Amino acid sequence: MKHRSDFPRKVVERPDQRIAMPDGVELSVRIWLPEDADANPVPAILEHLPYRKRDGTIARDELTHPYFAGHGYACIRVDMRGNGESSGLMEDEYTLTEWQDAVHVMAWVRSQPWSTGDWGMMGISWGGFNALQVAALRPEGLKAVISLCSTVDRYADDIHYKGGCMLGENLGWASQMLAYSSRPPDPEVVGERWREMWLERLAAQPFLLEPWLTHQRRDAYWKHGSICEDFGAVEAAVLSVGGWHDGYRNTPAALVAGLSAPVKAIVGPWIHKYPHFALPEPRIGFLQEALRWWDRWLKGAETSVEDDPAQRLWLMDSVPPKRWLDTRPGRWIAVDKPVPVQNFPFGDGTLGMTEVFSAELDSPQNCGAGAGEYFPFTFDEDFPGDQSDDDAMSACFDGSALQEVTDIVGAPEVTLRLTPAAKSGQLAVRLVDLRPDGSATLITHGFLNLRHRASHAAPEDLVPGAEIDVRITLDQCAYRLPAGHRLRVAVSTSYWPFIWPGPEAGRVTLTAGALALPVRPTAQGDELTFEPPEAAPAWKATTLRAPSLTRDSDVLEDGTSVIKVTTDNGEMRDDTHGLATGSICVEEWRIHPDDPLSARAQFDWVETMRRDDWTVETRCHASLWASGTTWHGRARIEAYEGEVLCFDRDFRFDIPRDGI
Repeated sequence: MKHRSDFPRKVVERPDQRIAMPDGVELSVRIWLPEDADANPVPAILEHLPYRKRDGTIARDELTHPYFAGHGYACIRVDMRGNGESSGLMEDEYTLTEWQDAVHVMAWVRSQPWSTGDWGMMGISWGGFNALQVAALRPEGLKAVISLCSTVDRYADDIHYKGGCMLGENLGWASQMLAYSSRPPDPEVVGERWREMWLERLAAQPFLLEPWLTHQRRDAYWKHGSICEDFGAVEAAVLSVGGWHDGYRNTPAALVAGLSAPVKAIVGPWIHKYPHFALPEPRIGFLQEALRWWDRWLKGAETSVEDDPAQRLWLMDSVPPKRWLDTRPGRWIAVDKPVPVQNFPFGDGTLGMTEVFSAELDSPQNCGAGAGEYFPFTFDEDFPGDQSDDDAMSACFDGSALQEVTDIVGAPEVTLRLTPAAKSGQLAVRLVDLRPDGSATLITHGFLNLRHRASHAAPEDLVPGAEIDVRITLDQCAYRLPAGHRLRVAVSTSYWPFIWPGPEAGRVTLTAGALALPVRPTAQGDELTFEPPEAAPAWKATTLRAPSLTRDSDVLEDGTSVIKVTTDNGEMRDDTHGLATGSICVEEWRIHPDDPLSARAQFDWVETMRRDDWTVETRCHASLWASGTTWHGRARIEAYEGEVLCFDRDFRFDIPRDGI
């Protein structure tokens, strides 16, 4: 990456601008803008997050926001209420208050002499979500959005539920937010009131798994903030960006298909990071692409963004399965229209040959260990592994060796005819690349809670012995299968710990099926290019402890499978203000292959902050298990000032299972 500071306009910074909300809460805002903006006003770009601008996202903020400011924008990075140096309390994700705060901040910005009154909103993950959600409110002056790694449907395509199955990440993210939001403001910024603010936050801190599990159906709670409920509400121009190694792979295509406002999409091989510093390679000049978007919609410049392909996608080459890749070979392709579909019927273990068959399927509960993380954060072993072990626990339908290169671009669909043996059940369907060397690489996957086969809002029990037809849509992908490789569809009734098991094993008998595969004409090399990545100078910081990740698996004497992942995010000290921050997470997943009710998961987080003689630490523990009728959630926060425990709090809930 090329680091630049030779921008067209000199940048000045306001590290802690206080902006009052109508209810008296003060939000802490960091602003970068051109030095001459009072004389030559500029549009503004807002990023509104709970992830702490002073120490949480500072590394990426330093790369990004001064770059935009140097090209003639005011960049507004907000600590959401109850986080970082902002006052107030946080209640949940994507609340109406959160959106209104963003609008009030921008009303203040629009009143400043350095503002033209036009603005855009951007962000990745949480910030990508609320950028779309605020756009749906149509606030005055909002003309453009850049949304990365986000969703249009909070129930069907976020970290909570997928295909009506509960994701293991539902607990993972709830524990992470409990840890993230348990930290105090920096005393150097807010002064002596830091302790009062901290204790107030801790006392009001929600354990978000409770409301997320209270709403197990797609009800009004999830429709709130799901812009797919009314795509027409978004009038701002939207650039949607995603990564094939991220959990949010479906949004770019959904926005291109759903929005009537100007919209374009870019999807690369990346994990859950901005594309100018993401991995796997190739990185792109994302900031230059963003400037083309901002310049067109916020300044009215002719940048030809309207002429870009609807979707610019990295078509990935087949590679041996590996838990991490620094580079993912492939090529850039342009997609402007739906990709034609080829149909492959299921036979007796075959794909592409119509045969009568009957396959009884009752996967062990520990099937799914090869899944990888829902959305990898670290540059480490978070990717799916070899699929062979999971395939051995699944019903597999294999095609013959391909005679020519096949480019799969889009969302494959699998239809199945099956007879259930119980009132509930779930299916995990994987599309797998069978390589000539004997390895099996995951291409994409999809899930279905069979009680949700007709509706996520009104689940219905299965009738044991009654045949049904179901359809499972797999995640979007862009993948090249070389000649000589074979395609496999693998179907299992469990997929731990990616999805939580149902209340019973859910044995089914498969008697028919088919794969609808979007196959694009073979790409002949790159169909487009991007500039190489640029950014502002890197964050000036000292590494006190390097990050690391370890993943261990074990089988206990009673047959219980245990997966343990330790993610040490390291410790960094800011060279400017001296604050050192660090975090460690240990997660453990247990299940017995014969018992879905043996599933249990726990997360332990430690967050540290220190400067000179001042040290604080929060420890957060969260766990989840379930009976056949009830979810059991527990959590605990402990907060220490130095060695002294100054706060502790326990959370406990028992919630009836409702079709999950």
